[in-house]
Amino acid sequence: MNNILKKTLILAMSALPFQAEAGGKDDPLLTMVTIDQLEKRDASSGKPFAWEVQGWAGYDLDKFVFKTEGERTTGETEKAELQLLYSKAIDPYWDVQFGIRHDFYPKPTQDWAVVAVQGVAPYYFETDASLFIGEDGQSALRLESEYEMMLTQQWVLSPEIEINFHGKNDEAREVGSGLSNIEAGIRLRYEVKREFAPYIGIHWEKKFGNTADYAREEGEDTSDVQFVIGVRAWF
Repeated sequence: MNNILKKTLILAMSALPFQAEAGGKDDPLLTMVTIDQLEKRDASSGKPFAWEVQGWAGYDLDKFVFKTEGERTTGETEKAELQLLYSKAIDPYWDVQFGIRHDFYPKPTQDWAVVAVQGVAPYYFETDASLFIGEDGQSALRLESEYEMMLTQQWVLSPEIEINFHGKNDEAREVGSGLSNIEAGIRLRYEVKREFAPYIGIHWEKKFGNTADYAREEGEDTSDVQFVIGVRAWF
């Protein structure tokens, strides 16, 4: 881990003693883990297993957050990342976050510094915008948005989109500069109870620019539509 990432982590951890003193009966320490996606996909390249999980521990205004997502196909991990962040509320609906991200896959591994904002935009769009600063002058921007439509008290339709940009080509990881890929999907879940909901849906992925060129060179598809089945839960 380079010096920039070490300093970022130390700065995030330095907030803990101050918040621990502020915590009390009116602001207890709370925790939550949300399994947003835990699903099997039917793709042209196989039947990948994908996950997207987020959790936090902290107080009303200050929290420590982890985010992880990834994908495995035919027993091999294709993508896997973990973010460790300090989150500070700056508005009733918005948090600013900073910390580190580690990419386990694809190889070679990579570390990033992270600055993000996460919250609820007008009309109740759940939004997460993250800027990543990597080693060797690399940079990336990820924009995510999701909306929940309550069809009934138990049936929920949830469209979502993720857009990724990169500042420079990274041939080793098959990522090109500019708009690299878009992922979008729509999932219909049935809330057996609020904390547990199986779902079905459709997931679409498309690569652009040099990222698409790298995929073609490897004989991979640049666009794919996948049917999914999975479960969403929180505790």
